Amino acid sequence: MTESIDFTVAIPTYNGASRLPELLERLQNQLHTEHLSWEIIVVDNNSTDNTAEVVQSYQANWPCFYPLKYVFEAKQGAAYARKRGVAEALGNLIGFLDDDNYPLSNWVAEAYAFAQKNPKAGAYGSQIHPDWQIKPSEEFQQRIAPFLAITERGNLPLLYETKNKLLPPSAGLVVRRQAWLNSVPQKTILTGRTPGSMLTSEDLEVLSYIQNAGWEIWYNPNMEIYHKIPNSRLQKDYLMPFFKGIGLSRYVTRMVNTKYYNKPFVFLVYLVNDLRKIVLHFLKYRGNFKDNLVAACEMQLFLSSLISPFYLWKKGYLNNTSN
Repeated sequence: MTESIDFTVAIPTYNGASRLPELLERLQNQLHTEHLSWEIIVVDNNSTDNTAEVVQSYQANWPCFYPLKYVFEAKQGAAYARKRGVAEALGNLIGFLDDDNYPLSNWVAEAYAFAQKNPKAGAYGSQIHPDWQIKPSEEFQQRIAPFLAITERGNLPLLYETKNKLLPPSAGLVVRRQAWLNSVPQKTILTGRTPGSMLTSEDLEVLSYIQNAGWEIWYNPNMEIYHKIPNSRLQKDYLMPFFKGIGLSRYVTRMVNTKYYNKPFVFLVYLVNDLRKIVLHFLKYRGNFKDNLVAACEMQLFLSSLISPFYLWKKGYLNNTSN
């Protein structure tokens, strides 16, 4: 049996050759980890660029006492990459960083310390600041940025209550390996965005299982990262499919912790509420969404949320046994 260690940093990446160097440099310069046994694993999720060569060049000259590992996951989708990261990890704690998440120098130390202080925490998210290539409007930052994994909820730890139906994003998320292995089924429904599909929220599905199993989910403001957001992600041709994917995934994240006998009632409640949101949003903007990107994104979210159960059923996701 392989001996466990304190902490694993798992980096799921798809075509991240240009983004990985800065992240690996940041991880080389982590402070206050001398007392920890930890590792870094880059999970190459079927990249078509030179991601493997970039990691190999770092491995050849790696100066740190903690190892840098590389694994290839051929199944496309962030859910598969994270599952592979968990399978490969030796750490009792697994911290997920996307290849455009750049942590401060105390991120690993703060992540480890939080778990020691909160033994019931099954997972906890970072404070995530935006690093805009071009800063968007205040309206965009308030209403759209949270969907881009920007999480600034103050400087005090926050427990995510089940009743609030709010969970942290996977960017900068730390999961207790035991909580994942004991709570998350081998076959999940959502797999993450892939070429040709913008279905997302696979991270929320996993966290819902962990929370439903009795583990606490927290926000830890002392783990700070900067999320680099290029201007291309602020454009309509990216955002509209993005919000469509969030909406189409919502039936899963809404129902994952709902008892079987309550699902018909809950389904109807969400259906009526989605219709109400669509009507009110349409009346508020008088049907004019062409020149208002924020309002158009929100309408796309509401419409996609409405049809989510029908879409997922038609596409076979609700009977998915292939994951």
